Amino acid sequence: MRPIRGTIPLEEARALLLDAAQPIARVETVPLEAAHQRVLAHRIVADQDVPPFSRAAMDGYAVIAEDTFGAGPFDPKVLRVVEKVYTGQMPTLGVARGGCAEIATGAPMPAGADAVVMVEKTEKDDDGQVRVFSPVYPGQNVGRQGADIRTGQALFSAGVYLTPSRVGAIAALGFDRVKVFARPRVAIVSTGNEIVSPGQPLGPGQIYDINRFTLGAIIAEHGAVPVPHPTSADTLADLNRALDVALAEDLVIFSGGSSVGERDLILDAIAARGEVVFHGIAVKPGKPTLFGLVDGKPVLGMPGYPTSCLSNGYMLVVPLLRRLARLPEVAPRSIVLPLGQRVVSTTGRHQFYTVRVEDGTAMPAFKASGDITSMSQADGYIEIPAQTDIVEKGQMVEVIFF
Repeated sequence: MRPIRGTIPLEEARALLLDAAQPIARVETVPLEAAHQRVLAHRIVADQDVPPFSRAAMDGYAVIAEDTFGAGPFDPKVLRVVEKVYTGQMPTLGVARGGCAEIATGAPMPAGADAVVMVEKTEKDDDGQVRVFSPVYPGQNVGRQGADIRTGQALFSAGVYLTPSRVGAIAALGFDRVKVFARPRVAIVSTGNEIVSPGQPLGPGQIYDINRFTLGAIIAEHGAVPVPHPTSADTLADLNRALDVALAEDLVIFSGGSSVGERDLILDAIAARGEVVFHGIAVKPGKPTLFGLVDGKPVLGMPGYPTSCLSNGYMLVVPLLRRLARLPEVAPRSIVLPLGQRVVSTTGRHQFYTVRVEDGTAMPAFKASGDITSMSQADGYIEIPAQTDIVEKGQMVEVIFF
């Protein structure tokens, strides 16, 4: 047994992880329909106007605005309809004084017309004449060519996170493919002689692998690609073989083997081949967490207990992933509620204590670090500072939702 003799604060651990994270430089080209939530890797400059022509913003009549001046409910201006213009077609006739064109929303404006009268402000007779009961000013109800985007305009720079509206703006320019930064690939290696993949029968003393799936879900949710690897046995030779293969990816995460037992050998594997940056964080759950660099690649050793592993997944892996993937920092949703039950914490360790929201209170959901239901039946967590040992029932706490 090799007890963890020193731990570092959570914020220091986060800072060390982020300092070591090199954002992915690889670039790939993807179809525009796959660009949502990706990070743009090149500058987008408009090579055309949007819209490419002036168009009607309302159903009605394209007119020369001056022809409508003075129109009123009891003194309409009478204009002659020269043609109908629908979307997807160009006008064939221009509009001269005294004339107008019946026009659909989005249809190109005919030459000479400079405004559109809404159909609700008109009345058309069977002889092709229209009475206009309200004046319009030049440009009214017209979307001008280039009003949205001008040719030569720099729309987005490399590094921009692509939201639905940004994808739409790129589509408006006619791009069907874009260059984006590649998603980081993350090797997940579960360790332990007792670990069995779901779907296989359990032998004596064996348990199903949980962490491969919880970590994989976090990784996929935050802009990276989970790459599950076969479970590694608790021997230095097996761990080194697993590490050899896993180092092909951008980040390696081991679950299990990071603590202080005789078979917790991740520390030895990393120390023999690279640098151990830290081992042990002053948090609960998740104290036996280690981080190192092997061949310049970040390697995390996560606790084997499911709640500890998943908790540190949220606290440590998420910010690391988002830095690697060039994604903006995540802003979790939270609410302040009274605590529904007294909680006793561990002095000296910053605790993340899971809770569920019930009847306007934060009810404790934490059982033990080895119990996945501590989190699966929780809505979020509260943070208990290291110097606090008791949080009383009724005390107001901030619940941070998963």
